[in-house]
Amino acid sequence: MPLHYVVPLKKKTASDPAREMNQRGSLAGRGLLKWFNDQVREILYQVELHYAVLEEIRLRANQPLLIRLTGRDVFLNAEGAEVEPSQAYRVTSEDLSETLERLTQSSIYAAEEEIRQGFLTLPGGHRVGITGEAVLQQGRVQTLKHITGLNFRVAKEAKGFGLNLLPFLVTSEGRLFHTLIISMPRAGKTTLLRSLIRLLSDGVPELNLQGQTVGVVDERGELAGMWQGVPGFNLGVRTDVLDGCPKAVGMSMLIRAMAPQIVAVDELGQDEDALAVTEALRSGVSVLSTAHASSLAEARARPSLERLLTAGVFERLVILSRREGPGTIEGVLDLTSGQSLLGR
Repeated sequence: MPLHYVVPLKKKTASDPAREMNQRGSLAGRGLLKWFNDQVREILYQVELHYAVLEEIRLRANQPLLIRLTGRDVFLNAEGAEVEPSQAYRVTSEDLSETLERLTQSSIYAAEEEIRQGFLTLPGGHRVGITGEAVLQQGRVQTLKHITGLNFRVAKEAKGFGLNLLPFLVTSEGRLFHTLIISMPRAGKTTLLRSLIRLLSDGVPELNLQGQTVGVVDERGELAGMWQGVPGFNLGVRTDVLDGCPKAVGMSMLIRAMAPQIVAVDELGQDEDALAVTEALRSGVSVLSTAHASSLAEARARPSLERLLTAGVFERLVILSRREGPGTIEGVLDLTSGQSLLGR
């Protein structure tokens, strides 16, 4: 069940103004191209970037300009043509520094907290991963300097995604089973989480599912795509978002202040996250979350997840992969009985 399908990248022609306008509107309108420096942005303007299958745009110092689509990688030369890596445009240090300046709106110091974590979040939930030389203080990363790579990870909204999963994830009374979604990176777990939040918040009349109050702790700004208090994604009419707050702190704050029926968080992994999930369950709310793992066995290999799984915290496990493209549903497990409800 792929989210997107591969569409060939095609070189634009000067005699195709309609396609030009469509391409520029689709990318620039989503707030992507304005963040690149002039040189790289002009290259990206020259090609038809099929947004539905665009996953990443990677800039690495002295390496070819790379666009990652669903199913394949594409290298571009200075004219925007698809070429072999040896003929591609080589990203310069100036490209990286100028792009980072735009990303931080000329104030790297103000963005230092995000840079310390290795990423920046853009409007619309897009995330830019950052690599470079780590500056340490007492063994902890304080910031990154001499930036060597920027990875623009494109956020997607798939409005119908997850609808067919809901019958396996809610009780006959409409309560959400405590659910964990797992996958490796780039397999659609954040997209699925976002879609499920919206469906649960708005309700699904065809499933006789009433809308529920959902509290979202959006620590990295990817779920709501919040920008200056305005969400870039629709998470539903009954959803409250706590943006930029650590998950462990945010879950407790939402439960005390907003009385949610469901608490949703992305990328569990720390010990304090596991403790917060356990506390949330004691408050009577349902938990909807994601984590990095490609299988139940791999999830159990992570100590914080193993504690939650062993304690029987989660009742449903959804496993995603990229086998047929991002969002391929490999299975839904009933963790209380070990029964497979869907998939192989």
